Amino acid sequence: MIGALAPVTLDELNEAAALQTRRDRKYVLTPDELDGMLAALPPARVLEIDGSRSFAYDSTYFDTPELDAYRLAATRRRRRFKVRTRTYVDTGSCFVEVKTRAGRGTTVKERQPHDDADRLGPARAFVADRLADAGAPSAPVLTPTLRSRYHRTTLLLDDARVTLDAGLVWDLLGPVRRSATIGDLVVVETKTAAGSGPSSVDRLLWRAGRRPDRISKYATGLAVLEPGLPDMPWRRLVRRRLTVSAPATARHLLTSERTSA
Repeated sequence: MIGALAPVTLDELNEAAALQTRRDRKYVLTPDELDGMLAALPPARVLEIDGSRSFAYDSTYFDTPELDAYRLAATRRRRRFKVRTRTYVDTGSCFVEVKTRAGRGTTVKERQPHDDADRLGPARAFVADRLADAGAPSAPVLTPTLRSRYHRTTLLLDDARVTLDAGLVWDLLGPVRRSATIGDLVVVETKTAAGSGPSSVDRLLWRAGRRPDRISKYATGLAVLEPGLPDMPWRRLVRRRLTVSAPATARHLLTSERTSA
């Protein structure tokens, strides 16, 4: 189905829907649910670069020793933040990104080019300035905490940008190393301009009985890999779709409700 869509270039995508200040809605779909969504998809184009339509992403998330960024999200604080490096594996380009939550659930993302995915290094000043502007803790000490890896396909519609993230893997960083995967589930995210209503894809999914899921590539992964942490925002998703394999592997598989029922 993706192969039948007309292509859009990266420049065209950025010109039409860069959406650094936006409203996001996320859905965790089974392959069958994704196929149903794509079959009913409104007119859309797919990002294509050098003939490829799926691209590898590798992100490292940074947090304080007390996990302030995680705990602010876990307690649903209105003002919260996320700091990460993001590597576009296919091109090797890397950015450091700061995401903050503004009023009415709006996400603001600011970023700059970076040359070391595992360390903030000279980007610490940029991060501190962005966090201060957003009213976050002043100049927190941040260290690598979690890594996420997946493949992304990006769709451009008239009213939204939609990303399809498959093969998501989480890696816990630090003295204890554990990993988790969501198996064949796909994280679908609709991104619309701040202040706008739900997109045509949101309405399509709602008609099919799918409501937005609370999932964060940082916080949900950390909640899965560190089960002693507070996890209220993501508990329903994790408990309904989580299957734990043999403890010796420390590996977790999120499976569909149909499989785990």
